[in-house]
Amino acid sequence: MPGLAPSTDAPQVLLLEDDPAIARTICYALQREGIAVTHSLLIADARQQWASRSFDALLMDVGLPDGNGLDWCRELRSGGSIAPVLVLSARGEEMDKILGLELGADDYLTKPFSPRELLARMRALLRRSRQFQPAAQSPPAQALQIDEQGQRALIHSQTLDLTRREFQLLQCLSRSAGRILSREHLLEQIWGLHSESTDRTVDTHIKTLRAKLRECLPDQELITTHRGLGYSLSLPE
Repeated sequence: MPGLAPSTDAPQVLLLEDDPAIARTICYALQREGIAVTHSLLIADARQQWASRSFDALLMDVGLPDGNGLDWCRELRSGGSIAPVLVLSARGEEMDKILGLELGADDYLTKPFSPRELLARMRALLRRSRQFQPAAQSPPAQALQIDEQGQRALIHSQTLDLTRREFQLLQCLSRSAGRILSREHLLEQIWGLHSESTDRTVDTHIKTLRAKLRECLPDQELITTHRGLGYSLSLPE
């Protein structure tokens, strides 16, 4: 339904109402306050809209041409939906309101109603909805960072003073963190197939690398020696 264009981050409300005049009034009242409204005349269409995109709230009539709005409200709650639902109905008896709330509605507004009251109730529902939504969590920054282009390693943003071989060794271990890498594998990956270096070379570089890691993290042993097997790296906390 045409109306004032809301901003892209506006709350999204699905309106299920089969009376065009009431729907126009509701859309105008909400859209002028920056709330985006998608209007459906039938439950079948509202189901499709609800499944195809994300809404912040549902505003629904009870008596509809293809069913009872409260039946769909109950289905939504059974399916785990926590989106706030405001029911509009001409049935204003106490038991009607109680039934609507027990079937999953968050609020119940009797027709006829004033647009100002509708807007106030919708604002309250949207505030509660956004207040209790879990905030999106950013993935924690890794304590160990390998800058391959810059040929440097950092722990908690502190640059390690590593030689080229030490950096390559830490890089190789970090790519397979938690796995045991044999001395032969490390020799091949870092010094090459035709190098005259020996297992002792790996052990020596592991020793100096381990000492530099301890300087940054004295309470954590990142490199573990597995006798007869090789070495593994545990990522720092």
